[in-house]
Amino acid sequence: MTDSVKLTCAACGQTNRVPLARLAAAPKCGICGAALTDGRVADLDAAAHDKATRTDDLPLLVDYWAPWCGPCRAMAPEFAKAAKALAPHVRLAKLNTEDHSSISARAGIRGIPALILYHRGREIARLAGARPAADIVAFVRTHIATPSHPPVS
Repeated sequence: MTDSVKLTCAACGQTNRVPLARLAAAPKCGICGAALTDGRVADLDAAAHDKATRTDDLPLLVDYWAPWCGPCRAMAPEFAKAAKALAPHVRLAKLNTEDHSSISARAGIRGIPALILYHRGREIARLAGARPAADIVAFVRTHIATPSHPPVS
């Protein structure tokens, strides 16, 4: 078993190697200093999306959304709660399908919001529609073994 994980910085796209023992210690990108596992939802561009979904060692849940989508906007605070609950062992990010339509087409996104869980370069599972934080956390835990976390409020 490895003692470190590869994580893509959502801010600059740099791959970082982070010791497992330091995941909860707020590791930062070695290039730009952005937080890597702080429990916030990262906003991905096309390059960071492709790199993170293909190379990151930690599970990554991506919310494919658009600014004009009411259910997407309504789910955003719940997605942020789920990000806090799952950190630092799972990262959550979002990708604007309006700005990155080629990625959403490649990913086979038919409706939004759409959540896709990736782990080590593979798509693990999908979940369609707006969901409360507890459902998002349960979805991830169903598919990925994560250390126990307090319940989502």
